[in-house]
Amino acid sequence: MDANDRSIAVFTMLGHGLVHWFEMSIPIFLVAWRGAFDVSLVLVGLVVALGYAPFGLGALPGGMLADRFGARRVVLACFAGMTGSFLLLAAATSMPTIAAALLLWGTAASVYHPAGNSLISTGASRRGTVFAYHGMAGNVGLAAGPFVTATLLISFDWSTVAALLSVPGLVALAYAWRVEFDPTAATADTEAGTGTPLSVPTLLANSRRLFAGGFLVVFALVTFEGLFYRGVLTYLPEILGDLDAVEAIGGSDTDGDLAGIEPGDFVFVGLLVVGIVGQYVGGKLTDRVRVERGLLAIFGILAVLAVAFVPVAALGLGPLLGLCGLLGFFLFAIQPFYQVAVALYTPADTRGLSYGYTFLAEFGLGATSVAIGGFVLGAFALAVFFLVLGLFAVVAGLLAVVLLAGGDRFAPEQRPETAD
Repeated sequence: MDANDRSIAVFTMLGHGLVHWFEMSIPIFLVAWRGAFDVSLVLVGLVVALGYAPFGLGALPGGMLADRFGARRVVLACFAGMTGSFLLLAAATSMPTIAAALLLWGTAASVYHPAGNSLISTGASRRGTVFAYHGMAGNVGLAAGPFVTATLLISFDWSTVAALLSVPGLVALAYAWRVEFDPTAATADTEAGTGTPLSVPTLLANSRRLFAGGFLVVFALVTFEGLFYRGVLTYLPEILGDLDAVEAIGGSDTDGDLAGIEPGDFVFVGLLVVGIVGQYVGGKLTDRVRVERGLLAIFGILAVLAVAFVPVAALGLGPLLGLCGLLGFFLFAIQPFYQVAVALYTPADTRGLSYGYTFLAEFGLGATSVAIGGFVLGAFALAVFFLVLGLFAVVAGLLAVVLLAGGDRFAPEQRPETAD
């Protein structure tokens, strides 16, 4: 990577890590808020939903803002909004104030993914490598956020912990304000992300332009990837906690400050940590392997892993840990591939909008698997749940075949020379 790539990598890694650092800390506060304000779990859940709802819904307008004002400005605003929301959270003395702080956080965080990914796609010459480091930072945030929050709550009250969690945001904001890079170094369109009007006619025109080509297939592919991804991350912790092989890790009941952490939680965090390696390897491979072939191969592997989960879990702890490691690796290795695919199948001047649609598919449409998974787990055997996940991966793999069969006819951007 050259100096410009490195600056963009650090800038976006900070953003991606912070988004998930804050995101995954919020559920840990639930118990503390219930005790501090003597409110029901239903009310606390509704308050938390105020934060998570705009996190997914704001992806599309976030992409439009990136096209209009430039990804750098939007990401800086995201840093400031997320950090400020947790400082407000630290000062909260009532549930309405907590609700306002979480709503601010969700709104600010929602713009990051389309803006950050747009910046990488237009500014980084070694796009796959930067996506790899970017994804790794996100996984660090996913794993570190809940762990650090739970650990701090052992010694401090929740208000102090919320304030401490904002410190990395302040440091990141100070760095991001000073760092310099060329946001359009990787595209011939030097006007990309610097002035697309914010209007309904422009949105409709650019949307028709995007969905008239191969991006329509990419959008559908990311939707099914999101269904698989969200289904796994939502229900796997609970599933692992109920498996005999995992319960054996805990042995007898434990006492102490960490007694509330279940053995399955350790396995799940391990899966997220392995995902860091998956992100790196997947990103590096996008510079060497044709993206469509990589997507097809990984979706095939994910389908096999899903169908094999229940029989492998019955074999004991060792085989289960091995399968969870593979699942974590490939679940996150695929992300750089579809992120690069978005860049290949969209014009540079609508890159923010394209990533807005992408993360609407990932976090919005993909979230429907929470309802689907809950119904399946409640009505059928565990094997059926994983069969449904496997079917999501199979459909996504078939969509990758469609892209592969189309060749370069619908890809407006030239492929890297290193891709086969």
